[in-house]
Amino acid sequence: MQIQFLFYEGCPSHEKGLTRLKKVMAEDGINTKIEVLEMVSDKQAAEWGFIGSPTILINGQDMVTPPAEAAPALTCRVYQLEDGRFNPLPSENMIRNALQSHRISE
Repeated sequence: MQIQFLFYEGCPSHEKGLTRLKKVMAEDGINTKIEVLEMVSDKQAAEWGFIGSPTILINGQDMVTPPAEAAPALTCRVYQLEDGRFNPLPSENMIRNALQSHRISE
């Protein structure tokens, strides 16, 4: 499994997001290395399809399918949680479910 954590320094939630990802991985016994990539230009954001910070890619796929109208940009990301609320980070369960679905498909 390949895991990439993409972030934009201008968004304050990325450190907590990386900590949350590592916590879920440790709890689930996933020892895969996380490649941490800082997005620093609009060109880089476009190349990566980066729609906001933080973004977690698993095997090259965004762990949460972005809205069709989302455009690559150096910006903060918003996730819709299971209960309908919006948050700058995915929940632990969202991360866990995404990781598990990729483990099953390998």
